[in-house]
Amino acid sequence: MNLAELEKKLRSEGFGHTYIWQDRPDQHYPEHTHPVETAHIILEGEMTLTVNGQSTTYRAGERCDVPAGTRHAARMGPAGCRYLIGEK
Repeated sequence: MNLAELEKKLRSEGFGHTYIWQDRPDQHYPEHTHPVETAHIILEGEMTLTVNGQSTTYRAGERCDVPAGTRHAARMGPAGCRYLIGEK
């Protein structure tokens, strides 16, 4: 995966702020919201995102978007997770 191309794509979609984030193995974020729309492109590891009681696991190369104000929770996989975040 070419990080510069992924960032360029997010910016072309209106995600004005992008950055890399990394979580430790099995890191858990309890249910919360963000004031902005976020996009997460998994670079390494995996993240399980739970929205409205539905859990989906995303792995390297996959993307998940969370609309602003959406209540969600996340749990990282046993190897942790490194991902590119876009915010708009």
